[in-house]
Amino acid sequence: MSIARLDHINITTDKLDETIAFFENVMGLKSGYRPNFDFPGCWLYAGEQDLVHLVGRDDAGKGSETALDHFAFQITDYDAFQARLKRHDVKFAEIEAPDGSRRQMFLKDPNGVLIEVSFRPQQ
Repeated sequence: MSIARLDHINITTDKLDETIAFFENVMGLKSGYRPNFDFPGCWLYAGEQDLVHLVGRDDAGKGSETALDHFAFQITDYDAFQARLKRHDVKFAEIEAPDGSRRQMFLKDPNGVLIEVSFRPQQ
């Protein structure tokens, strides 16, 4: 057995509508199918893959209380994504790996969760 890929991340929030809008408008994900759980939430998709699961904080006590440093998405067009962040007035920091193997931007969602977007020019 081996891990094949990241399946999804889960964020609990008391800003559900604002967080959905952020992931749709800024990050470019789309709300999609979510089973009819008995608590509020939303699943956000990139194509056919549900990547971000949101749970309304009122009922979020079912999950764990752990520290999340950040999670990362790989992007295909660095300049276009950077322009998107600027259009939405989202603050971000940029880093380039010393060997030039990747360029990264770091930003925060409405809940303060750190998000990395990573671009690998050789791929």
